[in-house]
Amino acid sequence: MKKILVVCGNGLGSSFIVEMNVKTVLSQLGVEADVSHTDLTTAKSEKADIYLGSKDLISNLDDGTRTIIGLTNILDQNELKAALESHLS
Repeated sequence: MKKILVVCGNGLGSSFIVEMNVKTVLSQLGVEADVSHTDLTTAKSEKADIYLGSKDLISNLDDGTRTIIGLTNILDQNELKAALESHLS
């Protein structure tokens, strides 16, 4: 099972909302994954298969070893679904 880590600046509000949206989209796709959310600092030391967040923030985690999904609009479920489909297929 893949682990998806949703990241925002404080790890409280927006990442929690996106986590719920990720779970909804994964349910629609029939995909099981371990989804959680955290702040940017914690994410740097936490292991996950996919790191997901806003493009401007999540780029801070891109060290060439991580799979990063940067969203232009973190509340756009169509963008989220397309991004997850391309990374989970």
